[in-house]
Amino acid sequence: MRALLKGWQARAIPAVTPSPPLEMGDGAPHRNKSVGVAVALVALCISFFWGANIVALKVGLSVFAPFWGACWRMGIGAVIIGLWARGERVRLWPDREEWGPLLALGLFCYVQISLLNHGVNLTSAAYAVMLISAHPIFTNLLAHYFVPGDRVSRMRVVGLSVAFAGICCIFLGKPAAHLAPHPYWGNIICTVSAFFVAARTVATKRVVQRVDATRAIFWTLVIAEPFFLATALLFEPVTIAPLTWLPVAAIIYQGVIVAGFCFIMWTRLLRDYPPGVISVFAFPAPLFGVLFSTLVFSESLPASFMVGAAGVVTGIIIVARHQPRKTVEPIRTEQTEPVKRAA
Repeated sequence: MRALLKGWQARAIPAVTPSPPLEMGDGAPHRNKSVGVAVALVALCISFFWGANIVALKVGLSVFAPFWGACWRMGIGAVIIGLWARGERVRLWPDREEWGPLLALGLFCYVQISLLNHGVNLTSAAYAVMLISAHPIFTNLLAHYFVPGDRVSRMRVVGLSVAFAGICCIFLGKPAAHLAPHPYWGNIICTVSAFFVAARTVATKRVVQRVDATRAIFWTLVIAEPFFLATALLFEPVTIAPLTWLPVAAIIYQGVIVAGFCFIMWTRLLRDYPPGVISVFAFPAPLFGVLFSTLVFSESLPASFMVGAAGVVTGIIIVARHQPRKTVEPIRTEQTEPVKRAA
């Protein structure tokens, strides 16, 4: 029977296949894989949606107060992920030992999204996109200490520095006063939110080694939801302006595309690839965000935009070409459990 088990594990389906859903077991860490072209394109696609997310958030905040906007967004996202998990036959109810890590992820989500919504409410969409995109810098630093095998090499430091310098070049412009009522405080809050994005990224990487990725995303949103609802009921009106279709569409976009599709795909990427490398593909998000902001809010595009864009792209290439060495670790799937019990 042991020979049968070894043979089954050797033929285990890779984590990138869509079915069946995978789950870690027995504390065995998942191996980090090299980031290929297909994975890079998926990560860049998510970055595109994230770029539009800040603009959609700003539009939604014109009617929905920050906590209420987060409440609706997380609620819609949880429903989308729950339906998707049901279609994929993913078990959503956590094991007893999973509740602690999932509670931590939910609290991280609550703090980070709360900071983001309030920061975007005080500054312009373009500035918010730039500042929140600084999270890969924090992610690489945190992953260096908390994620085994994801060490920051000299060339990755160079790439991150170049990419961050590009962001700073784009950041040189001044936001329009009518779009940024309190830009100083808004920028500070968005920067703190970027740190919590990094902390969530590293924490998620550690949690999904032993918890099914879809289950982790679902409970992150479900656990955060009552906190958003409670603070919204206590401190905010339901709406702050007459309700129109555009803010409603913006909330739906944030819930279905960002909190649903992007969370699912991004967490699966974090499960299978080094978080420091994957997070770098979020760098183009500010480029997309500035373009969307220019189209929606008519924000002026700074002259340094092209220089900054070149820096961001160059930094991504440098970091992506200097990935940490792969570690070959045993992996387990939910399919292996019946065999294990039989043994």
